Amino acid sequence: MKTIYENTVTKVGNSVDEFGNEMIIFFGDNAPEELRDYCYSLELKDVNGNIEVGDYVDIDGVKAKILAVGDEAQANLEGLAHLTVNLSGNVEDLLPGAVITENVVIPEINVGTEFKILEA
Repeated sequence: MKTIYENTVTKVGNSVDEFGNEMIIFFGDNAPEELRDYCYSLELKDVNGNIEVGDYVDIDGVKAKILAVGDEAQANLEGLAHLTVNLSGNVEDLLPGAVITENVVIPEINVGTEFKILEA
């Protein structure tokens, strides 16, 4: 599988648990102050392809198939290292800057957790 995006969590916001296990917000170190507590911080890195339905989100080796891609997800990832990953499996919940994946249980995310997007 080709790696479209690869990054490592550099910081964990104090309030990331407020979204439960179904929503993960990744954001570059330049996240607005009011959002930082709700995000997993990433460094700004290049994206090597387009995020498509059928690709996979990979968090520390656990893969979740992407079921829907919001209109702003690609641009946000490229420009801000920002992507919301919704693990609900419900494509009706799609937000412009998000991807919806199949419902899977992912490992706890900590500093050093690897986050990837893999081409199908």
